[in-house]
Amino acid sequence: MFRDLEEMNEILIKCEKCPRLVKFRVEVAKRKNRFFGEEYWSKPVPGYGDHNGNLLILGLAPAATGGNRTGRIFTGDKSAEFLVSCLYEAGFTNKSTSLRKDDGLFYYNTYVTAVVKCVPPNDKPTREEIENCFPYLEFEIDSMKNLRAVLVLGRIAFQSLKMYYRKKGVAMERDFVSGEFFNINNVRIYMHYHPSPRNVNTGRVNKEEFVNFLKKIREYLSE
Repeated sequence: MFRDLEEMNEILIKCEKCPRLVKFRVEVAKRKNRFFGEEYWSKPVPGYGDHNGNLLILGLAPAATGGNRTGRIFTGDKSAEFLVSCLYEAGFTNKSTSLRKDDGLFYYNTYVTAVVKCVPPNDKPTREEIENCFPYLEFEIDSMKNLRAVLVLGRIAFQSLKMYYRKKGVAMERDFVSGEFFNINNVRIYMHYHPSPRNVNTGRVNKEEFVNFLKKIREYLSE
């Protein structure tokens, strides 16, 4: 399908498979907010981090003023602020902030990506959009040769991972339960609610609990 991750990303950032997302990713750059006037990335957003690492973190999609603006996943928005600060406390990053592509953020043995590579309206991609993006996600996972654990952030990420294993002929007969984990094909799957502003503000995602959960993942990967 793709020769390597570099080739995949070159093809990815030119992708226009989903007309609704192509239109929306450009439209959000014209909205009047605190970033109004900045030059937006407004293209599909590749994964970031150590693709040779042993942990995959799988989110939903780039944020409108986050990845869609900065060009890097979980960068420059509230979800990124929360997630990266927690990852830093758990020892997965070299710094506690993720503000822009050139800020020097480094992930230790961790690769971060999203199910859908373009920002969807209301953070709700359609089934067709998820399926259109699936070949990219499938290649990202297939080519992580040292993969030992996956952290899925939210139900859509979980369902997409189910789709991945189903395509490999493996039934992932589990339901999404935040804070729990299970093993499949020598990979441990960790499940957690997405650290969206709504989930954080309502208390569904608690920083202390989330950091402790991440530390458990780190302990497992250190075994």
